[in-house]
Amino acid sequence: MKSAVIIGATSGIGREVAIRLIQEGWKVGLAGRREERMAEIQGKYGAERAPYVVMDITQDSAIQALDELLAKTGAPDLFLHVSGIGNQNPKIDEEVEMRVIETNCNGMVRMVAHFMNYIKRNPETYNKQHKAHIGVVTSVAGTDGLGISAAYSASKKMQGTYITGLAQLSSMEKIPVRFSEIRPGFVATEILAPDKHYPMIMSVEKAAGFIIRGLKHKRRIITFDWRFRAITLLWHLIPRFIWERLTIIKTN
Repeated sequence: MKSAVIIGATSGIGREVAIRLIQEGWKVGLAGRREERMAEIQGKYGAERAPYVVMDITQDSAIQALDELLAKTGAPDLFLHVSGIGNQNPKIDEEVEMRVIETNCNGMVRMVAHFMNYIKRNPETYNKQHKAHIGVVTSVAGTDGLGISAAYSASKKMQGTYITGLAQLSSMEKIPVRFSEIRPGFVATEILAPDKHYPMIMSVEKAAGFIIRGLKHKRRIITFDWRFRAITLLWHLIPRFIWERLTIIKTN
C-alpha cells in the first residue's frame, strides 16, 4: 500500500486529492486545522486508511503534530503541502500581509524542512531506488508581483524558489527525494472571494485530477491547464518597466 501525508487536507484541493488517493488504495495521513472535516473522511474510510492530526502550520507545535502523523503513516511515499491562504489586499492591511507570509512562507518551510530531515534520518526507507516525493502547491501568481495581492504572489514565488533550492541541495548532498511544484490558476475553493469574477476558473475535481496525474508522472513542474501555461509563458516576456505600470488588473 502506498502512503501519503497531505498538509492542508481539510478543504479544497488537499481534501479532494486525499479522497482520490484513498479511493485508489493509498493510506493517507491528513493534517489541518478543522478536525471535524478530517474526522468525516476517517469515518468513511477508517482510521487505518485515513489517520489524521490537528495542526496549525504557523505554530511551532505543528512539528510535533507532524511527527505524530508520520508515526501513524510510516515513511510516506508522497508528502504533499497544500496548506495556504491568499487575499486581495490593495489597501495594504498590514495584518493581512503578515498573516499571508506567516502561513505561506514560514508555515511551508516549517513543514517541508522538517520532512526533509525526516528523509535524511530514514536511510533504510529512502534511497536511490525509493525516493521520497515532495509536492508543494504554489500558484501561477508566483510568476511576478501582483499589485492587488502583493504578499500572496510574493509568498508563492518564495515557495517555488525554496523548492528549487532544496532540489539543488538534494543533488549536492545525495538526499533521495524528488520534487514537484504545482502551479494552479484559479480553482473554485474557499480561498477565492465568492463575490468576484475569476477567468478560466477550474473545479476542484478537475484540479485534483491534474495534480494526481502530474505526481504519478513525477513532473517537476505541474501547471494546469494549457491556457495558464501559455499565460505564464507570455507573462515572463513582459518587461518589468511595463508590468509595473499596468493598471488593467483590478480587484473586481
